[in-house]
Amino acid sequence: MVCGAPAAGQAQEQPQRRPPQADRDTVRFVRAVIRRPATFTFLFLLANVFLYVLMKLSGGATGNVLIAYGAKLNALIDEKGQWWRFVTPIFLHVDVPGLGPLHLLANMYGLFILGPYVEKLYGSAKFVVFWVLTGVAGVVASYLTVWPEMAERGALGRFLFKPYDVPSAGASGALFGLIGVLFVFGIKFRHELPEGLKRAFGTGMLPTIVINLFIGYVGSGFIDNAAHLGGLAAGAALAALVGYKRVGPRGPVAYTWHSLQVLCLLAVVAGFVMVALNFKAPPPRWGNRAGAQRQADGRDVEALVAFVNAMNEGQSAYAEFLRGDPGALASAVEGLGKAPAVNEQAAALRDELKSLLARASDVAKGGGAEGKDGRRRVQELNEDYGRWQERYAAWVRGEGRTLGIEFTEDKGK
Repeated sequence: MVCGAPAAGQAQEQPQRRPPQADRDTVRFVRAVIRRPATFTFLFLLANVFLYVLMKLSGGATGNVLIAYGAKLNALIDEKGQWWRFVTPIFLHVDVPGLGPLHLLANMYGLFILGPYVEKLYGSAKFVVFWVLTGVAGVVASYLTVWPEMAERGALGRFLFKPYDVPSAGASGALFGLIGVLFVFGIKFRHELPEGLKRAFGTGMLPTIVINLFIGYVGSGFIDNAAHLGGLAAGAALAALVGYKRVGPRGPVAYTWHSLQVLCLLAVVAGFVMVALNFKAPPPRWGNRAGAQRQADGRDVEALVAFVNAMNEGQSAYAEFLRGDPGALASAVEGLGKAPAVNEQAAALRDELKSLLARASDVAKGGGAEGKDGRRRVQELNEDYGRWQERYAAWVRGEGRTLGIEFTEDKGK
């Protein structure tokens, strides 16, 4: 209460100490940053939550509903030219089996913490451009790393590459983009930043980067590490190229950045317009909410059981074929032909297994593994079947789990 008061009997009052210049600079900098709005941070947060609620009202943020709302799926981009799937996944989130909206909550917490820093430092126009471009970069990186052969090459391959094309969505690529922006910002302007903020940005972001990459390494089967690294690299590159104007009095309007902001927002709007035009899922209604359809109609469960049974019978028939008994191949092929597909990836896996069993039947009719040519054909078939098993296992661990499919002790089933 009396800090700085003169001691008793002191003849002359001591002059009041002034805070160091560095502290005054920090205070002015922080005040100027705080005064800037973070409008689009909270608009994007609300948009993510809104879309998640819509997906829940359409049956759940998984499977066909997730695809219908615009999740990234290489097959639909390659075969049907659905370009908007490079943009829309930035605003979508997946239900975590047993944990519900954990994916959404984690990413929105990250946006709530990091978004205001970037938007207040750079302004809303640049923030929007950073968010959309780094998010798209993350989706592109995810798209390019669906590479089964590379995914089988050790720990690094599993960390970066994906063995199968499954729906991918989430704002984490854009969040890593914001981390990349703040990391480079702190290094690039380390001589200009007030002393009190030098440790918050730049190298101060390294623990956050390392911890998140470690989490990605541990959870390689479920986390799209390529999207994270793609967003991080894009954010760092943008921050390295983009100039920075110290926060202070408002200067001339940056028409270029506002134009880029509008273009990015238009790309997002156009993406979801295309989602609406190509929408193939139950409409968002209370009666269609997650779990309601399955409780009201048992046909979904019946289709799932029929699909799993056909896949198990097909694998059992192939195992019997390898033991020299091809008798079950024909009925397994017929069963797979009648089996329903629970989604597009499941249909592709079912048809591929059916093709492998048909090849096995041809090999058996040609004498099996007898002779040099027979052994070669069986070896090629086994190699193709092994790769199929890897893709099927990856699908079960990812998309299959959201449908209630799990492996039992009998490996591969």
